[in-house]
Amino acid sequence: MSHRALSAPLRAIRGARLQRTATRCASTKTPSPPKPIDDSTSALDYKLHKHGRRLPHLVTQHPRSPSAEEAVTNILYNTPPPSTEPFKRHRLNCLVQNEPGVLSRVSGILAGRGFNIDSLVVCQTEIRDLSRMCIILKGQDGVIEQARRQLEDLVPVWAVLDYTKTSCVERELLLAKVSILGPEFAEAQLSGPIPDTSFEHAVENQNAENPPSFVAQGEPQGDDKIQRELALARSFESAAQPTPAGALYPSRSGAGQDMSASEALIAKNLHLSAIKTLADQFGGRVVDVAENSCIVELTAKSSRVDSFLSLMRPFGVLEAARSGVMVLPRTPIPRYGEEEELAAEKEEIDVSLLPPG
Repeated sequence: MSHRALSAPLRAIRGARLQRTATRCASTKTPSPPKPIDDSTSALDYKLHKHGRRLPHLVTQHPRSPSAEEAVTNILYNTPPPSTEPFKRHRLNCLVQNEPGVLSRVSGILAGRGFNIDSLVVCQTEIRDLSRMCIILKGQDGVIEQARRQLEDLVPVWAVLDYTKTSCVERELLLAKVSILGPEFAEAQLSGPIPDTSFEHAVENQNAENPPSFVAQGEPQGDDKIQRELALARSFESAAQPTPAGALYPSRSGAGQDMSASEALIAKNLHLSAIKTLADQFGGRVVDVAENSCIVELTAKSSRVDSFLSLMRPFGVLEAARSGVMVLPRTPIPRYGEEEELAAEKEEIDVSLLPPG
């Protein structure tokens, strides 16, 4: 067979292929228009007549139930550790309605949460129906915040403010009765009552295991007061049996001279003068002076009150009464030049960068 006879069928096959390719390309380039939507129910008709292929059900494998030992181990492992947040001193200021029963409800909530209230002061404000309650307690920040919100939910409570991190003025009042006879006689004044409560008996038995107490009985008259001063002088000059704190005047010990009533009076005034000097250093004052003791008044913050009591203890603190802590926030004062800095910052703002409107 010749070459021309073989090429004719090949040409026919190639032409058929080209025609099919051209038809396919023409159908791809010119897509048919979408079917027109007759009405708004076409979507519903599509969903009713379209048979969608359902997905096969998922085969879930149920886990093996753990044993009791595994469950306990899992619980212990996933239990969070206790909070390591330190306990801090918090100052809460409650604005409450001035009505009976508010204090018991507030203290009941704090007691139910296990708080030990260090200080609690309630007083009426300049508003007749409003009272201010200042509470000092120690606890963690998160627990205190929960207690604050719970207190604020009470009906007679207007608001609860946390002044812990606020600059405040904090004051506390102290009244302390201090002995002016010295620490040796303060022990006799603090001991329990006995049948003989005279001053002479207390002076003569001050070095005993159970020193007697002295109870003043009315205003001393004439010789009775002189005898008391002489008994005090003899006690100061007792060199054979020195007091636990040592002799008051060691230069006169063993000299065979007795202290007079005037010298004993001077000794008491020296103690009183030292107490007044110490009170002046802390901004306090002596408000009452008796024959054997004095009362000191001090208004300061809690840390200074604690320091003052520590320094007064060697004199012999017979009684002490402290009020609670009262707190008021300070009014912020702008620093020098701060207003000029704020004005300069406002001038530097580019108006074009602000959002429209």
